[in-house]
Amino acid sequence: MRRVIILGAGGRDLHVFNMYYRRNPNYRVVAVAQVQIPGIGGKRYVKGAGELYQPGGVPLIGLRDLEELGRLIRDLGADEVVLAYSDLLYSDVGRIISIVLSSGASFTILGPRDTMIKSSKPMIGVVATRTGAGKSTVSHEVTLELIRRGLRVVSIRHPMIYMNPDDMLVQVFRTREDLAKITFEEREEYEHYIDMGIPVMAGVDYEEILRQAESMADVLLWDGGNNDFPFYYTDFLITVTDARRPGHEVGSFPGEVNTRLADAVIITKVSDSSPESVKSIINNVRAVNPRASITQADLEVYIDDPSKISGRRVLVIEDAPTVTHGGLPYAAGFIAARKYNAEVVDPRPYAVGVIKETYAKYQHMGPVLPSLGYTPEQVRDLEETIRRVPVDVVVMGTPARIEDVVRIDKPIVRVRWRLKVLEGPTVPQLIDEFLERVGLK
Repeated sequence: MRRVIILGAGGRDLHVFNMYYRRNPNYRVVAVAQVQIPGIGGKRYVKGAGELYQPGGVPLIGLRDLEELGRLIRDLGADEVVLAYSDLLYSDVGRIISIVLSSGASFTILGPRDTMIKSSKPMIGVVATRTGAGKSTVSHEVTLELIRRGLRVVSIRHPMIYMNPDDMLVQVFRTREDLAKITFEEREEYEHYIDMGIPVMAGVDYEEILRQAESMADVLLWDGGNNDFPFYYTDFLITVTDARRPGHEVGSFPGEVNTRLADAVIITKVSDSSPESVKSIINNVRAVNPRASITQADLEVYIDDPSKISGRRVLVIEDAPTVTHGGLPYAAGFIAARKYNAEVVDPRPYAVGVIKETYAKYQHMGPVLPSLGYTPEQVRDLEETIRRVPVDVVVMGTPARIEDVVRIDKPIVRVRWRLKVLEGPTVPQLIDEFLERVGLK
């Protein structure tokens, strides 16, 4: 019996366990080691782990950094490490392989045939090549277009397993009240569906999630996260890539997988990048996936009343994954503040606790505040940092209404964004293609 460590980040890791290891007597998963997200780990997966793992289940162990992985391999006598998280550059993957092999274990990645599930309902997927590429904006437009066609839609979201996994085997979110006990990152991804009146499902057991979703909808939307490839076979896959990060469409894992799987590639932020960068991305996409259509687009950011920030001192709060492990120095909030002539105050000198530690870890980050809210400690430190920054207004670049959880003692202005197609197929045209393919047109 081979002893296995699944290396994850509270996303794909338990899906890989459920699909391949849960009922497999040839393997024993001795730990799910979790990295990348501050404060995860320290829990156990028991209820859904299956008979082979009763009564104790599978321990979820948090690692402060990847260098701890080698010690864990040796301490647990692991024969194999399975990579089950995403938003990595190839250099990151190479480093993980080196740590695993030098510790005596083998390295594995499980692919679509071992982890994807087939739906009985038509399914369209929206994924990305890196976090922060604009996937949520595209998935929003796709959902709106499906609604306009009179179709019942359910969104199934990539998991974010930041609480006890036994308490979130199947999650269904329909109202704002349903969002009260989840993290900011989850709210950022779920709220726009609820605002449209669309149920969004997530959790741990994606076979059961699918069964329930199929009974609720005419069409299912897979909303991928963290540049992971889908958990389900999709009938049509849209991959979103970022013009500000040329090369990542073929230089990130599993971002390049998504590029190769795509039926359509949407390049966002084109006007914020150079023509040379856009041309490079187009050439890279065509080289690995000549059958995919290519759309060039902008993510237009705007504020309903720009006079509220023009000429004023502002604190910009951005979506945390985008400006941490996503690798961008800033996102929509900073772009909007600059567009409307606000004076952005650097929050880094005022940071406390976990927020201060996050700046030290992600030194590429610009003068913006990441919306960390995975744990009560992070919420507390975020609240105190906001209180300390001497500004007139908070510019909220994250779509989550974190003010429902964090006390903010300053006026808030929300940034909004929309997809503006510059060249190539529009979202309605892509939906036409999808519906024709599945026989709904």
